[in-house]
Amino acid sequence: MIDLHTHTLFSDGELLPSELVRRAEVKGYTAIALTDHVDTSNIDFVVPRIVAVCKVLNRYWKIRSIPGAEITHVPVQEISKLVNRARRLGAKIVVVHGQTVAEPVIPGTNRAAIKAHCDILAHPGLISMEDAVLAAKNNVCLEITTRKNHSRTNKRVFNIAKSCGAKLVLDNDAHRGDDLVSYAQATKILKKIGLDKADIDNMVRNSEKLVSDS
Repeated sequence: MIDLHTHTLFSDGELLPSELVRRAEVKGYTAIALTDHVDTSNIDFVVPRIVAVCKVLNRYWKIRSIPGAEITHVPVQEISKLVNRARRLGAKIVVVHGQTVAEPVIPGTNRAAIKAHCDILAHPGLISMEDAVLAAKNNVCLEITTRKNHSRTNKRVFNIAKSCGAKLVLDNDAHRGDDLVSYAQATKILKKIGLDKADIDNMVRNSEKLVSDS
């Protein structure tokens, strides 16, 4: 298993980075990205610390720890600037908090994130076909999530992505250790919304490619 969208106590998660990574390793995960929520106020504080701890953990543990960031609830005009800034600070996986139906995300966030060439558009909600087509063109992965409430639109995201060739990844949006699902649990969730084995294998490959490129 790979999870490329997680949170530690550097934002709204419950665990230190080291503990979250350790819990993922015990559950059999091979890679995890630490992508705490950032905006202009904290990006220069959070990202360098995540970079530092990932360097230490990768020295000793088999699980791959990847420094990242999730740009969250920011003005759409700032998304591209923050994506680029996160990368300059050392983030290897840049996630943008998409237009989930569970929160009042600013309209236009999905489009701005895709145009900014983020790596993953998290829980993109009622994403339009036009935006999904652009995601396919810009090589931006759309997220299927195991996270409660955000997951309500998973089936729509899958159907739209499959119809236009947009890449999908599965993430937990983990905020605590027990948010990290097993492969069996993940497979059950994905089959329930219509994915077959080939679809699931493609999602795994998409996550593996992001890890290898990071």
